[in-house]
Amino acid sequence: MRLIKNIAVCVFALLGAHQALAYNCSGSAAYSDGSSYSSGAIVKSNNSAYQCTVGGWCSIGGPYAPGDGWAWSNAWNSLGVCDGTGGGSSSSWSSSSSSVSSSSTGNGSCPQWSSSAVYYAGDVVVYGGSYYIAEHDNPGYDPTISTWFWDPTPSCPGGNGSSSSSSTPSGNGFAAIVSEAQFNQMFPNRNTFYTYAGLVNAAATFPAFSRSGNLTTQKREAAAALANFSHETGGLYYINEIAQGTYCSGTATACGVCAPGKKYYGRGPIQLSWNYNYCTAGQALGLDLWSNPDQVAQNPTTAWRTALWFWMTQSGAGNRPAHDSMINGNGFGETIRTINGSLECNGGNPGQVQSRINIYLDFSQILGTTPGNNLDC
Repeated sequence: MRLIKNIAVCVFALLGAHQALAYNCSGSAAYSDGSSYSSGAIVKSNNSAYQCTVGGWCSIGGPYAPGDGWAWSNAWNSLGVCDGTGGGSSSSWSSSSSSVSSSSTGNGSCPQWSSSAVYYAGDVVVYGGSYYIAEHDNPGYDPTISTWFWDPTPSCPGGNGSSSSSSTPSGNGFAAIVSEAQFNQMFPNRNTFYTYAGLVNAAATFPAFSRSGNLTTQKREAAAALANFSHETGGLYYINEIAQGTYCSGTATACGVCAPGKKYYGRGPIQLSWNYNYCTAGQALGLDLWSNPDQVAQNPTTAWRTALWFWMTQSGAGNRPAHDSMINGNGFGETIRTINGSLECNGGNPGQVQSRINIYLDFSQILGTTPGNNLDC
């Protein structure tokens, strides 16, 4: 997957080269690897300017270093080469939205593509009589040339050019709230291990997940859970934690202390960690995860089930399970507190918190719902 990602980034660079942008970098600070950056921050690196789109990832550095890291395009937008003139930035990338004409052809009203408009992931445009959906934020790249940024889509969603999916969910349970098309829109670059079918099957074992309360509440919970899972895994890219520590607490669990030779580092959508969590999750799911924690990284349904087990039943560092926070109106911020509040909330790491919020807002829009209140922690 890393090789594929490297190739994709290289393809983007080659295809986008003919649309070189110029940007006035005179007021932009030089990028510093590992420094904290919030969404919207603009830096210069290697004589080019970049704008942060996902604060949590921008602050990690390394693979997300703008223009250098193999996954940089997941965290930053390229604003163009520094023009060195001290003048204004190129009109090809403007913070203000340009006026574009719309088309009511087909089953909606989407704007005609314009090279001077800025597009965000999920936007749908009309180009040459066909519809295209933006898979990544971009400064008006041609949909038929810059295929890293755009994909053909069969129709225009709802007639307003919003980023909600044109595919209406059908089926039962979780599939009635999030369609496979919407799931694909949320995770265009996910690891193939994380299947939609695995998620639907796992959700069937937790029937209250995204099926409690009214439709707005159900959609908010689905968006909240998937946003947190996305943040934990880099957009469902990582299966195993990068730093694969032992994570043995040294204290006895109902299963024992730690199985010989086993490591309990983060695995799966929630990055299940520590010997006691593997023990408790395994007992709840009827699996011996304590003796064989690798099961979480080997079976998609098992991976999703561990994530939903934590979401539905564990209070973590918070006051209640994340599920309860969403259905009782405590807000998305409380789900962050449950999952990683001891490190991120109360000013611990505002960049990571904002990253989760940004993803949640995007996913809420895709599902056609409002995010509610109390987003921060």
